[in-house]
Amino acid sequence: MRKALGRGIDSLITKVQNNDISGDIVQKIPVGKIRPNRYQPRRNFDESALAELAESIKGRGLLQPISVWKDKGEDHYELIAGERRLRASKLAGLTEIDAIVKKDLDDEQKLGLSLIENIQREDLNAVDTALAYKQLMDNFGVSQSEIAERVHKSRAAVSNTLRLLELDEDIRQGIQSGSIKEGHARALISIPDPARRREAFARIMAEKLSVRDVETFAQSFHADRPRVQRAPRAGSRKTPEAAELEASLEKHLGTKVEIQPGAGPQNGKIVIHFYSLDDLDRVTHILRK
Repeated sequence: MRKALGRGIDSLITKVQNNDISGDIVQKIPVGKIRPNRYQPRRNFDESALAELAESIKGRGLLQPISVWKDKGEDHYELIAGERRLRASKLAGLTEIDAIVKKDLDDEQKLGLSLIENIQREDLNAVDTALAYKQLMDNFGVSQSEIAERVHKSRAAVSNTLRLLELDEDIRQGIQSGSIKEGHARALISIPDPARRREAFARIMAEKLSVRDVETFAQSFHADRPRVQRAPRAGSRKTPEAAELEASLEKHLGTKVEIQPGAGPQNGKIVIHFYSLDDLDRVTHILRK
């Protein structure tokens, strides 16, 4: 698997789309002979949503075939994409399912097809998306910039998603199960102190805190940081009103803010500090409100 390192995502896609796996056809195959996808990024499936899909399949049939592969000499198939559809079809009582069958892929092609198919799904939760990104990076040497281009997101957005993997396991599971929102997690990860992060998570679960509540908690942590006192610069003309406004902005944004006088009496600049990409994301989110 490591042979693909450094070749990039375009090389991977070319490999899985080349002529030796073209000419796929849709055929009916027994659901009992389909094994789960070993590279499936999705870890949780909403049972009520599956039941609704099963009812739809009973009434209208399966509208989109699943994708599977079959190795030479094997009597079973392995799922590439469509696990929700497969599970719902089983609930609906189907014994056969329409499937696009790809044959005799190597492990690199299997992993590539699975990840590329799944990371572009809009309903994949943030932690499972991060795990898929990490697999692409670890197994294929794909860069964050390449992933960002492929999924039409900024590099900062991809980096922020990957940082969710730094959270404790129970917090990650909370995102995967839907117990907490992605916004909760992004606010939590901006709190560098593990004890206070866990305190906030416990309060989310016990008190059903909103994302805004957790953002306020995170802001208070940054606002409570001791400030380094600096001697005023020569020629500085910061007024008491400017200093008061500076303190007000720091409290609102939860980070260090500097109002620096300019060359003239009515100009200057505001400098807003951030300490990580997630911190930047948090501050810009507040500014845009």
